[in-house]
Amino acid sequence: MQVFISHSHKDQRVAEELTARLAAAGVKVWLAEKEVLPGDNWSLAVGKALQRSDAMVVLLSPDAVESPDVRREIAFAFASPRFEGRVVPVVVRPTGGIPWFLRTFPLIQLRGTRGQSLKRVAEKIVEALTGPASDERLAEPILAEPETADV
Repeated sequence: MQVFISHSHKDQRVAEELTARLAAAGVKVWLAEKEVLPGDNWSLAVGKALQRSDAMVVLLSPDAVESPDVRREIAFAFASPRFEGRVVPVVVRPTGGIPWFLRTFPLIQLRGTRGQSLKRVAEKIVEALTGPASDERLAEPILAEPETADV
């Protein structure tokens, strides 16, 4: 299974950290910043990756919900039968602009210290994509130490 990470470039650091955690759990992840080389046609590379992917993790933030690229990637996933039941929205920064169709999914919340929180988020994503997912399990917020994450 290949997971496509959809995110705003302003959330790249969180995307890279989550990619590393998912890869450590045995998940093949496609992240544009890691896969698209200088001189490559960005749109073509992203399109091919979406066609080859089986699931999508959408990192939601105020920047992501305003990003035309993120919107196009989400639209592709919703139009493709292979992504049915395999779109996992993760709120990395509080935002009120989450599209209505993503609000119909249980949202995974990134809260607390980033390192511990990302570890638990990665575990929830793996569980959601490989096991029998339940709305209650996915909707439970990810909480970490009382320190504040810098995301």
